[in-house]
Amino acid sequence: MAILPIDSGRYGTREMLAVFGEQRRIDCQVRVEGAAAAAQGELGIIPRAAAREIARVARAGRITARRVAALERTTAHDTAALVQAISEKCAAHARPWVHYGLTSNDLVDTATSMQMRDALAIVQPRAARLALALARRARQYRRLPAVGRTHGQHASIIPFGLKFANWAAEVAGHVERLEAAGPRVLLCKTLGVVGTGSLMGAQAVRVQARVAERLGLSPVAAATQVIPRERHAEYVFCLSLLGATLEKVAVEVRNLQRTEIGEVSEGFRRGQMGSSAVPVKRNPTKSERVTSLARLLRSGVGVTLENVALWHERDLSNSANERFVLPTTAILADEMVVAMTGVIDGLAVDTARVAKNLEATRGQVYAEFVLDALIKKGVPRMEAYRDVQRVAFAASAAGTDFAAAVTSDAAISSRLSAAEVAAVFTPERRLGAAPAIIDSVCRSVARVAARH
Repeated sequence: MAILPIDSGRYGTREMLAVFGEQRRIDCQVRVEGAAAAAQGELGIIPRAAAREIARVARAGRITARRVAALERTTAHDTAALVQAISEKCAAHARPWVHYGLTSNDLVDTATSMQMRDALAIVQPRAARLALALARRARQYRRLPAVGRTHGQHASIIPFGLKFANWAAEVAGHVERLEAAGPRVLLCKTLGVVGTGSLMGAQAVRVQARVAERLGLSPVAAATQVIPRERHAEYVFCLSLLGATLEKVAVEVRNLQRTEIGEVSEGFRRGQMGSSAVPVKRNPTKSERVTSLARLLRSGVGVTLENVALWHERDLSNSANERFVLPTTAILADEMVVAMTGVIDGLAVDTARVAKNLEATRGQVYAEFVLDALIKKGVPRMEAYRDVQRVAFAASAAGTDFAAAVTSDAAISSRLSAAEVAAVFTPERRLGAAPAIIDSVCRSVARVAARH
């Protein structure tokens, strides 16, 4: 029996939880049986009347998870119970042909691909919407000068919107990666016990192609008893990569919301409480949730990689963990996308604090541009570097403005006039190509989102 690994009362959207519900799993497997019987009937492998009857029962959708579970208590085999449940609904002449030429994993793997497909159909448009939300923020702040930090230190000037543009490009890239992975990982397999299609003979490949077309999947090129597990590993890895970017966004939001920085804050609705003990707190709880879930999400990558190497034509060492890992991966990724979209949509940006932080080092964030101005005056790079460093360190020690220290330094002022120094310390002129980069990203994101 499949097990829903997420408490639906707290995590997991209703749509995604439904994809991995027990009845949906049964419905998908019944559809595989119906599609296989129809294809076999068309090719003369089983009697056409039997094929029509099996397909009719499959279309009727009256095989319940409850009935399969009741039969499984006797069979101790979930697929055997499902086949028995289908046979109960079929006319007598069709019963011998139910599940003809198939093995359990023809149903299990193909149905899992159907659920994975349906999960991606939920995640991809939601991720595309997140990319658009990030792009909107990038445009909104495309010319707001802000501190760019490396190693946790003030480094140079960026437009605040560049943060969002970087994230938007990454999320859109994940949408494209999932699109590209689809034909590789969403596979149909109906080749029987060890992948030869032995009971169907030479027609087995044609049966599989027809079943795949009916179900909206790709036929597996070659298989053992199971679809190659590296395909599942790719699926989990792609969703985990998306999760890694979501965590990246979450960590930056959390850092920028720190009291000492205060440039952004998550939305905080009326009546909300940030702490049970400290009334003034507004904690970045949604971003912290995304960070926490990302750790669980990527743990599935190692499990699915372990599942690639099975014994001979297969063993059962992958089966139990896949019932957790594959649903959990999709449910967590979806939960994280929805949570982060809410964060970005409701994010408050304190532009005054952004401007204040830009000047926190009293102008030293412009050091790169002072160095550039000296180089353009013909000063050897290392000589210019040492002069700027000397002046900056002395200004820090004295608590004076860097611009004033530069202007009063004999070595630098002999090469740069006061007007030239003043021109250097103009943040709006120090954004480089970033506004054009932001515009390019926004156009690219819009193209990706338009497909969803």
